[in-house]
Amino acid sequence: MPSERRPRRTLAVLVVAAAALAGCGSADEQPTGAAAVRAALDQPTTLTFWTWVPNIEKAVDKFETAHPKIKIDVVNAGQGPDHYLRLQNTLNTKVGAPDLAQIEYFALPQFATSGQIADLTPYGVADLEERFTASAWSQVVVDDKVYGIPQDTGPMVMFYRKDVFDRLGLEPPGTWDEYRRTAQRLKRDRPGTYVTSLDPVDFGTVGGLIWQAGGRPFANRPNRSIGVNLTADAGVDAFAEVWGAMLDDGTVEPVTEWTDEWWTSMAEGRYATWFAGAWGLANLEKSIPRTSGQWAVAPMPQWNAAEPTAGEHGGSSVAVTAESEKKAAAVAFAQWLNSDPEGAASLNADVRLFPATKALLDDPAFREQPVPFFGGQPANQVFAEASRRVGTGWQYLPYQEYANTVFDNTVGKAITGESDLRTGLGQWQESITRYGHEHGFTVSGR
Repeated sequence: MPSERRPRRTLAVLVVAAAALAGCGSADEQPTGAAAVRAALDQPTTLTFWTWVPNIEKAVDKFETAHPKIKIDVVNAGQGPDHYLRLQNTLNTKVGAPDLAQIEYFALPQFATSGQIADLTPYGVADLEERFTASAWSQVVVDDKVYGIPQDTGPMVMFYRKDVFDRLGLEPPGTWDEYRRTAQRLKRDRPGTYVTSLDPVDFGTVGGLIWQAGGRPFANRPNRSIGVNLTADAGVDAFAEVWGAMLDDGTVEPVTEWTDEWWTSMAEGRYATWFAGAWGLANLEKSIPRTSGQWAVAPMPQWNAAEPTAGEHGGSSVAVTAESEKKAAAVAFAQWLNSDPEGAASLNADVRLFPATKALLDDPAFREQPVPFFGGQPANQVFAEASRRVGTGWQYLPYQEYANTVFDNTVGKAITGESDLRTGLGQWQESITRYGHEHGFTVSGR
């Protein structure tokens, strides 16, 4: 995600209506195949690209310099739900649709299932798979078809207040048992502080924690069949046990994140740790610059130290819309932007996106770059190793945006103490299942 990263909080619902799900895209015959993609680079073309990412024009300029016959019209159509609602409306009405659009991994299955974005498999994009991390690539594949080119990822890590840890003689906890003991120590020795916060509104952090625990609660299958298992999944259960206990004993504070008040608390050391994607560094630098030198980063605590794992929180792709009349050129641009060494390097250095490409993640210059905000710590080493440890197999629902809107009224209420986590997760499953049935899906256990 960009340096303006915000949580995946939903402000509006994307309606998965039957008409949208029946959408079939443009019927225009267009050349396909890798050869058509290469040839498109030599044809005068203007492409419209919807993206909210700040400063991405710097990477686009490099593409236009390398391929002067193609011009990219970059349009910021909003961020989060505003972006997706406007995109869905233009694709439904077939008026004003862009050629390409930035789509977060969690939202991609919905646009793929509805037929509003193009299957890129006929354009030879499957050959790019080895350039990307396994987890990033798996997020753009729906029903064995490729619907986007990975752009960035959010491997989860633990940002921690090094000044607080040093003052108490603490080391970053290596396991979740150690993390709970650290939480108790903080509660005893620093009254009024918490080991971390947990947002009752946003699913992002909870999803990443479940992912890291090995949970795979959602399955997106062919023929409008999905699986939902939030009550008998081992990873979900592990999350509920550990985090439920910490919420109960008051070492984790349930609070809406990303507010001015929350950032003030972060700056003042109210929270000793923060679990977020690698993009969190840019947010810390921008939102609380006065804490420079007080933070460091470490891997997430582990469930099994012998088999370290990580989860994801965030990340996005670039998709080609079904309505585009210039699909081959659009694929050529998306490929260059996200997989070409120059494009990927620009997205990281100029745009501050964390890379999804293996080449950059393995580059010693990238991994060893000191981060002044972390007192010179080469944080990319931690981020890159977390990226390598992210497990595959995680899927989102074809109506994840809706599921996120009812998270706060189910799991969120459990986080704030109105019920226990297992009860809240069960209620969320009921809401998700009911909505799926109402909109023509077959919903079963995972």
